[in-house]
Amino acid sequence: MTGKDFKVRRVTTTRAGGVSAAPFDTFNLGDHVGDEPAAVAANRERLGRELGLGVERLVWMEQVHGRTVTVVDGPVSEPVPVTDALVTKATDLALVVLSADCVPVLLSDEQAGVIAAVHAGRVGARIGIIPRVLEEMVAQGAVLSRVGAFLGPAASGRQYEVPAHMQADVERHLPGSSSVTVRKTPGLDIRAGIRRQLLGAGVPAVALDPRCTIEDRTLFSHRRGAPTGRLASVIWMDTRPA
Repeated sequence: MTGKDFKVRRVTTTRAGGVSAAPFDTFNLGDHVGDEPAAVAANRERLGRELGLGVERLVWMEQVHGRTVTVVDGPVSEPVPVTDALVTKATDLALVVLSADCVPVLLSDEQAGVIAAVHAGRVGARIGIIPRVLEEMVAQGAVLSRVGAFLGPAASGRQYEVPAHMQADVERHLPGSSSVTVRKTPGLDIRAGIRRQLLGAGVPAVALDPRCTIEDRTLFSHRRGAPTGRLASVIWMDTRPA
């Protein structure tokens, strides 16, 4: 299938529009944070309905801050175990990343018909989840010079405060991620490091959602207030007529 047969679509949710009670209010999509299972299920049903796909065509991950990449070719009944990136060539199949400060990364080569969704927090980005998913996309037929990337809302470098030794360690493994916070303390801007990594790998177009999850109270943030819910960033190849 070629890019003429579908449109790549990307969606990022906010806290609004769901049924979860505080502190998960209201559109929590994470099933591992302590929220009522029935509320999470209702929120996921709504997401599938609003996307026009149905909840059964949403693919979730059991995210573990690793660098495992899994290729999926159709709906699955349970979250894909122990993985932090999904790749598919299937149309009308939505790949979902959950986050609440980590960086959701959505990738696509429309000409090849290959998309990916990546959960890239500090640990996963440091150990190389991004190069691994690019490698798998190429194995599926993607060409890096055609790949477009979108980095969703995440903790910003001006707010993500870390010890100096951690900052230095991450910077060694993910150059460009070191920052100084608004408090003049050592920080990390994982999105900046990932953007630099993608551009260095040959990905020409990297779009970035500037919102900071720690600052923006319309978004969930684990660092601002745990326990809390999870946002979803979703990518799929939509074959429906425009």
